[in-house]
Amino acid sequence: MTTKFDAIVIGTGQAGPALAGRLSASGASVAVVERSRFGGTCVNYGCIPTKTLVASARAARFARRAAEFGVVLGGPVRVDMKRVKERKDGVVRASTEGVERWVRGMEKSTVFQGHARFESNRTVRVGDELLEAERIFVNVGTRPFVPRFDGVEAVPFLTNGDMMEVDYLPGHLVVVGGSYIGLEFGQMYRRFGSEVTIVERGPRIIGREDEATSATVREILEAEGVQVRTSAECIALRRSGDEIVVGLDCEEGGREVVGSHLLLAVGRTPNTDDLGLDRAGVEIDKRGYIQVNDTLETNVEGIWALGDCNGKGAFTHTSYNEFEIVAANLLDDDPRKVSDRILCYALYTDPPLARVGMNDAEARASGRKVLVAERLMANVGRAKEMSETQGFMRFLVDADTKEFLGATILGIGGDEVIHAILDVMYARAPYTVIQRAMHIHPTVSELVPTALADLKPL
Repeated sequence: MTTKFDAIVIGTGQAGPALAGRLSASGASVAVVERSRFGGTCVNYGCIPTKTLVASARAARFARRAAEFGVVLGGPVRVDMKRVKERKDGVVRASTEGVERWVRGMEKSTVFQGHARFESNRTVRVGDELLEAERIFVNVGTRPFVPRFDGVEAVPFLTNGDMMEVDYLPGHLVVVGGSYIGLEFGQMYRRFGSEVTIVERGPRIIGREDEATSATVREILEAEGVQVRTSAECIALRRSGDEIVVGLDCEEGGREVVGSHLLLAVGRTPNTDDLGLDRAGVEIDKRGYIQVNDTLETNVEGIWALGDCNGKGAFTHTSYNEFEIVAANLLDDDPRKVSDRILCYALYTDPPLARVGMNDAEARASGRKVLVAERLMANVGRAKEMSETQGFMRFLVDADTKEFLGATILGIGGDEVIHAILDVMYARAPYTVIQRAMHIHPTVSELVPTALADLKPL
């Protein structure tokens, strides 16, 4: 028996529930399918739990620095990992349950729990149920990628999802992967008290960033005792008793790193391999990402793909933005497209790294005449008051149009300050709008106009 709906939404990550809500409110009957935990990666394994853990690690770091602020504690700082996990679980549980209540409470929504597979371009099977709709929205996200390192099958390892269940302190955590996930967990567990080594195959960590940014983040991590090994071209894994040995091919240092636990943080892969997309005729690329156009529709009319599974973005904010794009086009007669948005993201090490638009290399490659302005966080009064002087802010401007090309802020509050630049970029306003603004003192933001008054050729 086939049950017909106006729309089917597969997955309850950031885009799915919001889109189901808009469709339901418009009078459409909606089937919402979730095979695992409501809320998707962000709520259960990504942004919310990891940043909750980052907050606990930051508290531990501040407690150890208490004497710098004239605060005397009664003894050595100790981290109770079970309580850290309990706090994280409580935050996650509230979010997950909130999403589930929201979806189940929609007037014209029916929730199906189970694995969805296409049987045609209009039908999806969930267990014994066959669902049919003229519009189908795929929001299935990604999962940790496990590389085929030599010996990977013979050693125990953790992924970022597995780390959510850790309620103990690893003696020596070896993190393979020197990008966003790996760096956040590496710094976090060093602050909890573990010895930490980060192993990166490339010549530097966070390779998509400028060399100066990469080098400064590395200095921050190493100053806290995190060991960083780059240019590990030939990673091999083996067990030695209760320990895990990671073989390296580095330009300097030892040939092996021996640790108690191993975290693989080398990227993500889309959850598209078992959806039956071939039965619907939906095209994917060689990495499994669903191919979509500028309005998120696939090559099959009536099927859209939103969120991480389409390869257009790997963030919660890009996923939610894709709900907004689809809803605007389908329900609001408001043409919007993916190519209108400006690249923006943050790395939540402490201090955070925030980025919008181009970096130096991209600006140079654009062929534009580029102006640059930079200020060290050590020159920011607010940062000095808080003893948070690591990092810098850097701004790129088109010399002809006077519009921002991009910005990098590595420093306390940078993940919030960056939005001032982002909003002006969306408005296509000249940098002088900010440069001539009067900002509140004492804040981190007040140094942005000051920096922009000193633009120089890149």
